[in-house]
Amino acid sequence: MSRRVVVTGLGLVTPIGIGPEAVWEALVAGRCGVRRITQFDPAEFDSQVAGEIESLRMSDYVPKAYRKFTKVMARDIEIAVACAYLAARDAGLRTRCLIERDEAGGEGNVDPTRFGANIGAGLICADLAELAAALYTAADAEGRFDIRRWGREGMNNLTPLWLLKFLPNMLACHVTIVHDAQAPSNTITCGEASSHLAIGEAFRTIARGGADVCICGGAESKLNPMGLMRQSLLKRLVTDRNDRPETACRPFDADGGGTVISEGGGLLILEDLEHALARGARIYAEVVGFGASSSRDWRRPDPDGAGIALAMDKAMHDAGVTADQIDLVAAFGCGIRDHDRSEARAIRAVLGGRADRVPVLAIKGAMGNNGAGSGAIDIAAAILCMQHGLIPASQNTERLDSECPIDVVRGRPREACVRTVLTPAYALGGGQNAALVFRRVDGG
Repeated sequence: MSRRVVVTGLGLVTPIGIGPEAVWEALVAGRCGVRRITQFDPAEFDSQVAGEIESLRMSDYVPKAYRKFTKVMARDIEIAVACAYLAARDAGLRTRCLIERDEAGGEGNVDPTRFGANIGAGLICADLAELAAALYTAADAEGRFDIRRWGREGMNNLTPLWLLKFLPNMLACHVTIVHDAQAPSNTITCGEASSHLAIGEAFRTIARGGADVCICGGAESKLNPMGLMRQSLLKRLVTDRNDRPETACRPFDADGGGTVISEGGGLLILEDLEHALARGARIYAEVVGFGASSSRDWRRPDPDGAGIALAMDKAMHDAGVTADQIDLVAAFGCGIRDHDRSEARAIRAVLGGRADRVPVLAIKGAMGNNGAGSGAIDIAAAILCMQHGLIPASQNTERLDSECPIDVVRGRPREACVRTVLTPAYALGGGQNAALVFRRVDGG
């Protein structure tokens, strides 16, 4: 018999705050984390704004004995490790990391052999300064790259563990090592759909009895010259608001001109309901449905949103819910006009006439596109809406695009009783779509 799966912990690291409380407060207050890029000089780029995490001190998130390993953590890995600590602490888990980091002593409350991980990751950018120095020593007398000099001299300028900073599976690797999670572990690299797919896989793993607890979600930093250039070449970015960064990302807005690169992540603790109840855990919500699909053309969004709608239909069927039971849609809403229209039409197709009345949460105006981490942040925000009976307004959605026939919450937060949430996600490039359904557990 399939086991029930619940959410017992949230770990968030975003440009508007670290931890669920800080992120929720910022969303309700309408604070924005998008600003002119400071981590490198963006002057030569068309788009010069991004969602930046202000501070992240890794010693706060790992045991003292593990701090030396932070030297081989790229930014994406740092975000995931921080999210994992915050999620485990929020869930009241006593993993090896929590016991050693907080010097609390005592026994753990989760069996490591029944503790799994599924983490979404993106394409991690190499340290360009470090790589440039190595490439310089591999040039011949005319300044051309010489593969023989690279093998003899260039590679010697890189630390032997250099590659371990940039493999996408290293997010899950560090998280599982530091928390001693020995059950099934996997890495999902499907762009912005990664978090949803990772959470969906963790849901299935626990439901079929493969684990009791899973840490799942995603993290990514696109805030680097290569990440910015890649998105710029694909014509996805806002380029006319460099002097007004806080207004740059405009989900479902008539003046939406593109998205904004960002960094951030979210990890959730999913747990077998009986396991959670046995240890007296707080229960945020129950995962009740998961669906995934592929779009017909990976190069551009379906004009009618067919791929996204299929994933949502599957998730709702899996959950056994109808359109009449959906109280909130936590949308992706990236600010790119064609993508927003595709998603809005998909929501309309799934909800029918109720699309005029079901509120839509869209939070990327506050922080930009967090890549593989974006879906988990959306989900955490939706779960917090359940907890607080309040839906934050979408920042910068001032004039709803007439081609987006949905009820995006705008202007000010809206009070609402949210029992069932539908949340879709899709990869901007690649054609992957996913959706999840969450339900409030009364008394949890």
